Amino acid sequence: MKKTQIHNLQTLKAYRDDLRKNMTPAEAYLWKHLKARKLEGKRFTRQHSIENYIVDFYCAEVRLIIELDGEVHDNSQTEEYDEKRTEQLNKLGYIVLRIENKMVFEYLPSVLQEIKEHLKGSTKK
Repeated sequence: MKKTQIHNLQTLKAYRDDLRKNMTPAEAYLWKHLKARKLEGKRFTRQHSIENYIVDFYCAEVRLIIELDGEVHDNSQTEEYDEKRTEQLNKLGYIVLRIENKMVFEYLPSVLQEIKEHLKGSTKK
């Protein structure tokens, strides 16, 4: 039986590329601290797709997804979509860590510590 491809689907490549070129200020700021294995030696990718979802940051080694939420997420319709999206990603075995954009700018050390705790707590056995 052939395993279904769910990561970085070709149909989403152009959209992923566009998102990488046009990162939000919060994504760009956090990326400086995640890229090149700067955090706990873990490899993160940005704008990675899983099924039809494009996640902000992904660490495959521990199946951790980091989603940054700005004001655009502050409405009931988007919150409902985000909940369903997180639920589906959880069902697939991923941990989704949601962080508000303002937290990245105002409390970066705390944000990085929270990510580190998830990296340690979700290490594969």
